[in-house]
Amino acid sequence: MEFFRIRRDIPFMRHALVLNVVSALTFLAAVFFIATRGLHLSIEFTGGTVIEVEYPQAAQLEKVRGTVDTLNFGEVQVQNFGTSRDVLIRLPVRGDVKQAEVVTRVFEALCKAEGAATSSVQMTTDKGEAISKVVCGKDGAEPVRLQRSEFVGPSVGSELARDGAYALIATVVGIMLYLAIRFEWKFSVAGIVANLHDVVIIVGFFAFFQWEFSLAVLAAVLAVLGYSVNESVVIFDRVREAFRKYRKLNSREVIDHAITSTISRTIITHGSTLMMVVSMYIFGGATLHYFALALMIGILFGIYSSVFVAAAIAMWLGVKREDLVRQGPKETDPDDPNAGAVV
Repeated sequence: MEFFRIRRDIPFMRHALVLNVVSALTFLAAVFFIATRGLHLSIEFTGGTVIEVEYPQAAQLEKVRGTVDTLNFGEVQVQNFGTSRDVLIRLPVRGDVKQAEVVTRVFEALCKAEGAATSSVQMTTDKGEAISKVVCGKDGAEPVRLQRSEFVGPSVGSELARDGAYALIATVVGIMLYLAIRFEWKFSVAGIVANLHDVVIIVGFFAFFQWEFSLAVLAAVLAVLGYSVNESVVIFDRVREAFRKYRKLNSREVIDHAITSTISRTIITHGSTLMMVVSMYIFGGATLHYFALALMIGILFGIYSSVFVAAAIAMWLGVKREDLVRQGPKETDPDDPNAGAVV
């Protein structure tokens, strides 16, 4: 499927040096901000208290956030969870206050904000055990209900950060091996440099703007790695086909032809993906906000890096026909108007 077909190859590699200088400067800026400003890590990494409450009607998030802020527990995160009636509240670790006290004080403040008071109710579990449960209101009318509370310790957060780093390293190594086996080591180096370029720039954006870096954002970064390498593989595959078909073209001309022949496919694929991601960003709420934002940055830079970084590095590493084609087929005349038709 094609929206259009470009008959004349666009000389992308003519501007490769200038654009890669810009990429290098952007990359160094991202590294600088990561090193100096650091990441605003979420509770999953730093530890903290998670409280889930339910309202009988759609919750007013700003009211909930304002109520919890008055307790001075630090930076609080309030968002819908599941439905508009369910609210997830995240609080940072407080060494001077126990988790049970944090939960009790937050729930009491929310209950008071609804014009009710908390009370303790004795309940019996399915196993016959007697437990005490704090409820808001009485006579069965609960303006807010405590669904669950959890505490994520700092040690768990550091373990998640370490496992996330291992996952990132394993993904990078897997991509390098895949490209080296399927194509050639020069493509492997070019592809992984382009992918790391995308990852570092995404993380640099989060460091510069101090956006929250959560497990969802880490998942988006890993998704961008796979998404970006897919675009590189498509271009590399067209490069291999062009080397087989056009024996009179040099490496730069072959790469220009490969990129030009994939433009229609790139617009269709990435345009469709971006529409979905933008929809998540606009309508997904706070839960998907930074996840979709990381994906948008990654997709845009992934297109750029696949064309101008990965392809350019492969060209500068000296990729040639002999690296990809062991037995040359019958030579094709590049001047033949029918030879360059894109299927």
